[in-house]
Amino acid sequence: MTTDDALFEQVAARIQASMLWLSGAGALAGWLLLGWAWGLGFLAGGLASWGNFYWLHQLTASLGSAFAGPRKRMVLYFCLRYLLLGAGGVFLVKVVGVNLTAGLLGLLVMPASVILEILYELIYAR
Repeated sequence: MTTDDALFEQVAARIQASMLWLSGAGALAGWLLLGWAWGLGFLAGGLASWGNFYWLHQLTASLGSAFAGPRKRMVLYFCLRYLLLGAGGVFLVKVVGVNLTAGLLGLLVMPASVILEILYELIYAR
């Protein structure tokens, strides 16, 4: 593993960790301040955001390597993830009764984590 690969994995690990922390903190705050529907909605959105990041990370990690796996399956997963995200969101809002606004706010966990990583790099970069 080269230095760039190691740095890429460290950054991805920090982003994933901050996503989990932000999802948990937002869900707890939503539950305490606005009720269970907000807390569960934010948690669901945060976990969906984490899953989306995980899939994107797998895709970008496979682009530069000598990946010999089935490309058609990867493209299918890449296209179906938004369909799965939408179906899961409809199920949670219509059947379970979580708050739609909280779920959409939870989807912003990934951009917030990336911004936190940018700030970390600006402060602690050597």
